[in-house]
Amino acid sequence: MRAAWYDRQGSPEDVLQYGELEEATPGPGEVRVRLRTSGISPGDVKKRQAWLGAPMAFARIVPHSDGAGTVDAVGAGVDPARIGSRVWVYGAQSYRARGTAAQSTVVPSELAVDCPPEVSDEIGACLGIAGITAHRAVFADGPVDGKVVLVQGVRGAVGSIAAQLARWGGADVIGTVRSREEAGDAVVALDDDPAEAIRALAPNGVDRVVEVAFSANLELDLQVCRIGAVIAAYASPDARPSLPFWPMLFNNLVIRLLGSDDFPAQEKRSAADDLTRAVAEGALTVPVAQRYPLAEIAQAHAAVEGGRAGGRVILTIPD
Repeated sequence: MRAAWYDRQGSPEDVLQYGELEEATPGPGEVRVRLRTSGISPGDVKKRQAWLGAPMAFARIVPHSDGAGTVDAVGAGVDPARIGSRVWVYGAQSYRARGTAAQSTVVPSELAVDCPPEVSDEIGACLGIAGITAHRAVFADGPVDGKVVLVQGVRGAVGSIAAQLARWGGADVIGTVRSREEAGDAVVALDDDPAEAIRALAPNGVDRVVEVAFSANLELDLQVCRIGAVIAAYASPDARPSLPFWPMLFNNLVIRLLGSDDFPAQEKRSAADDLTRAVAEGALTVPVAQRYPLAEIAQAHAAVEGGRAGGRVILTIPD
C-alpha cells in the first residue's frame, strides 16, 4: 500500500517519507479501514518534532490519528457486517505505530465510528483529536444547558468545535480571538479590554472556560469566572505556569487538564457518539482550509507547523 512515515524525528522535509509499505491484517477485535482522508492535528506534528523531548515511541511511525474511509476487513470477534461500512477513525496512532497517513489502517473496532450520510470523509478526518478534546472540555463536568461557556481561541480547531457543542448543549457561548479585526457578535478581542467586554455579555460571570492558552489567559479567566467555575485547559504557552493560588481558592475554581490520548475509553466513545450526532443534526460543521495529496505530506505538515494553514488541513488518500 502507499503510505507516509518517518523513522526519525525532525523537520517535515527531512524525515517524512512516501512509498510502499506492507498492508496490515486486522487481529482479534480489530478492523481495517480503507482510507480516503487523513486529518493532521498539532499533536501529530509535535510527535514528529520530538516536542518537549519526547522520543520515538516506535522505530517507524505512520503518522496521524484521525481519518475516514470504509471498513474492508475485520478480525476475529468483529461482526462481518461491518465490512463496507463508512467510518471515521480516531486514535489510530495513539499507542500504535501506524496511523492514517496511508491507504489503510488497522484499529480496534470501537475506534472506527459508523458515519451517517451527513458526515463526509473530510469532516470525519477532523473530528478525532480536536472533537473529542472539545467535547471533554465542554461536558466533562456535567451538562451546560443554561450555563455560560467562554471559549478562548474560538477560531481554532478545538475552540470552534467546543463553541458549537456548547451551543448544541444549550449554553450561551462567548468566544475570544486575538485581534479586533476578527471579533463579532459574542466574540471578544483580546487586544481590547476583554474582561470588561466579557462581563458585559455575562454580568454574573462564566461557568466554564475552554482554555487554549492557560498560562497566558489565567488572569483574564480569574476576572470573569463566577464562583465554582471550571477552567478546562488543553494547551499552555508556558509549560510551568505560576498559579495565583489564593484568588483561585477564594473562587473555588476547578482546573481540568485535558490530555487527549489518555481520556477514559468510555468518555471517548460517548464523545464520538455525540460528535457524530451533532454533525448529523446540522449543529456542527468543520471547515477544511487546505487539502494535500498524501504524497505531499511534508508540505502539509509544514503548513500546520508554521501556522500558515488558516484552518484544518487534511490529506487525500489515493485509491
